[in-house]
Amino acid sequence: MAHANVIELHRFGHLYRNGRGVREVDLEVRKGEIFGFLGPNGAGKTTLIRTMMGFLRPTTGSGKILGLDVVKDNLDIRKRVGYLPGEPVMYDWLTGRGNISLAMEVRGLKNGGRLRELAERLEADLDRKVKSLSKGNRQKIALLNAMVHDPELLILDEPTSGLDPLAQETVRAILVEEKARGKTVFMSSHDLYEVEAVADRVGIIRDGVLVAVDEISNLKKQRVKYVSIELRTPIEEIQLPPGSRVLRKDRAKLHLSYTGEVAVLLDWLSTCKPVDLTVADPPLEEVFRSFYDQEVRS
Repeated sequence: MAHANVIELHRFGHLYRNGRGVREVDLEVRKGEIFGFLGPNGAGKTTLIRTMMGFLRPTTGSGKILGLDVVKDNLDIRKRVGYLPGEPVMYDWLTGRGNISLAMEVRGLKNGGRLRELAERLEADLDRKVKSLSKGNRQKIALLNAMVHDPELLILDEPTSGLDPLAQETVRAILVEEKARGKTVFMSSHDLYEVEAVADRVGIIRDGVLVAVDEISNLKKQRVKYVSIELRTPIEEIQLPPGSRVLRKDRAKLHLSYTGEVAVLLDWLSTCKPVDLTVADPPLEEVFRSFYDQEVRS
């Protein structure tokens, strides 16, 4: 069964005068999915989102959101989309409730929408002036602003930024529930593991170029792991599994990186009969580098 697309970008991008920006992105986001948009800071995530939302004008290509042209129908798009910018701007002299009420008036909403329900779940302080709120509590207000009118599409730039771990978990749970209600979520992040927890598919951007789009299940198979293993058997006699690379050797201890299915790694470890074992996630930069290297090889 074919999926309807809520976002369609064709050679879409925005370049600044210095030549940096986002170059000719081809991307489709399906109705009812959570799509994770990943990349290190400065890779172009925010530029693409701001161009999609009409705050920057595309210098190349074309784009549609909910079937509407991102340039010609920009105002209609903003009414139907729940948008969280990377650096939310609010009226500091108003309370959180005041900011949200003002936004709802602009949208033509007369009731409270989902404000009470979502505010309780996020434990958002609605009645203090925004200027007195911490970064995390300001982020909660901005999230409520994006979701209170129950939009069919959420475009969220780093939605858990500044939140404590419990609030981050609540946001992820809400996004999964929104998907179950038939909504679509496009979320950017520099946190691979956060996106893995909720997304169906992921796009990876580097230096303004979309280098990969894939299912999360395939992403997990390609994930690099660091493995440190202490052995009774001489290291020289160990046959390494496919996808592994020796980083260093310390006497009876072997340090390697591994890319592939976890089941294959576990089978190999069971034959080694290790004395001690550590399996860890590498630094995020190394994770991205592994995907970039795969793109170059392909």
